[in-house]
Amino acid sequence: MLVVVKQLSIYCMPAIIIFILAFGYLKGIKVSVKILPFLVAMLFAISIFKESGVLKAITDIASPVSSLFGIPSEVLPLVIMKPLSGSASLGITAGILKQYGPDSLIGRIASTMMGSTETIFYTMAVYYGAVGIKKMRHTLSCALIAHFTGVVASCIICKIVFRQ
Repeated sequence: MLVVVKQLSIYCMPAIIIFILAFGYLKGIKVSVKILPFLVAMLFAISIFKESGVLKAITDIASPVSSLFGIPSEVLPLVIMKPLSGSASLGITAGILKQYGPDSLIGRIASTMMGSTETIFYTMAVYYGAVGIKKMRHTLSCALIAHFTGVVASCIICKIVFRQ
């Protein structure tokens, strides 16, 4: 019986995804079928970015510059990953909270950043790709400015409110 349950659990998630896509397609909802390739490609690219060590290298290079803006080097991986992936940045935040604690200044800054910034590239890749928008430079520049503003504001406000 245990072997049967293990085999069913292996095929459960792919079966659910196929069911949702087939159901959407049969109901005439083509967006679910259009979004899936962009979603898979973005998740694959994020995994390569994290596992290759590029994130660590960028963090080491950006650390001196970030200190000029008052951004602690401990939260730089979150600053870099948040525009790319919400789930990856959530994992980074969990690691920061585990290492420094949720009541530390670093933990509070990371938590505030999670709520103050957006997954820019993920959202644009999935939704703009699904509807075929090709010209997105103004969206991208405004979104990156907003992200940087949210990051700096998170640091400044947390340092003022949570003086330690």
